[in-house]
Amino acid sequence: MKNARRFLVPLAAAVCAAGSLAAAPARAADYSVGQAQISIAGPGDVRGDQSRLLHVIVWYPGAANAPMEPMVQGPPGTPFFAEGVSAPDAAIVASPRTFPLIVVSHGTGSDAAQMGWLAAGLAARGYIVAAVMHPGDNALAPKTLAGLTMGWLRAGDLSRTIDAVLADARFGPRVDRERIGAAGYSHGGYTVLELAGARTDLTALASYCAKRPSVQVCTGEASGQGGIRQAAAAFAQTDAAFAEARTHAGDSYRDPRVKAVFSLAPALGPELTAQSLRAITIPVEIVAGLADPVLPVED
Repeated sequence: MKNARRFLVPLAAAVCAAGSLAAAPARAADYSVGQAQISIAGPGDVRGDQSRLLHVIVWYPGAANAPMEPMVQGPPGTPFFAEGVSAPDAAIVASPRTFPLIVVSHGTGSDAAQMGWLAAGLAARGYIVAAVMHPGDNALAPKTLAGLTMGWLRAGDLSRTIDAVLADARFGPRVDRERIGAAGYSHGGYTVLELAGARTDLTALASYCAKRPSVQVCTGEASGQGGIRQAAAAFAQTDAAFAEARTHAGDSYRDPRVKAVFSLAPALGPELTAQSLRAITIPVEIVAGLADPVLPVED
């Protein structure tokens, strides 16, 4: 958790760079953390999520007297992840009246709860944070070919998450609608860049991988899905709906409500066009590991 906490500082910096978007500076926790869940109608797209819902976890500044519980995942007594503490369904603090909103995107095969280390840290410092479970590419449901390979559809999940939080009676009135940002890890880091205005070019990643075939983002080793992109290209030859969805890879998924983004190790950087990256006009902070085997930081 020590290394995880230091990411709060660059996120605060990216948010601060958007002018009035910043809440309190990143420092020791100012608030207890509440946690709640929202379920909304899913996009109904080719990713084929059987629940037909988008599941969202919201962390927020909670009332000081709310009973806190550990946020853990895994077997009792030997959890896989310990992500801090929060108070389920606690009342939101009465003051200040509004808080910035950060929407969060998880990595391939992960889930919203696994972003709790980041989300709870932000909520303790004065943000409302909403993480969405991406259909077809999460730890709690069967993965699908479209869910794993059509990352541009994830950006729409985040826009729907903003819609849901703003429409929620508990949180909507407490969000400063001029101070909305996004943060994501790995595949989620790519997702938030799409929200900022980056666009996908499927041929660009193919060209990159032809030159760097051993990099894990090309082999599929990191996700355990070797050959997944070749399988998607082949499936597009036989399934009309799948093929049609792929034609929208290069569309813009810019959400103008998002004023800054924080991208942690954006795994599919080579799939984003240089032209669209240069055209981004909002503040962007990118953090990546120098020894990252999934995608070298220079790429």
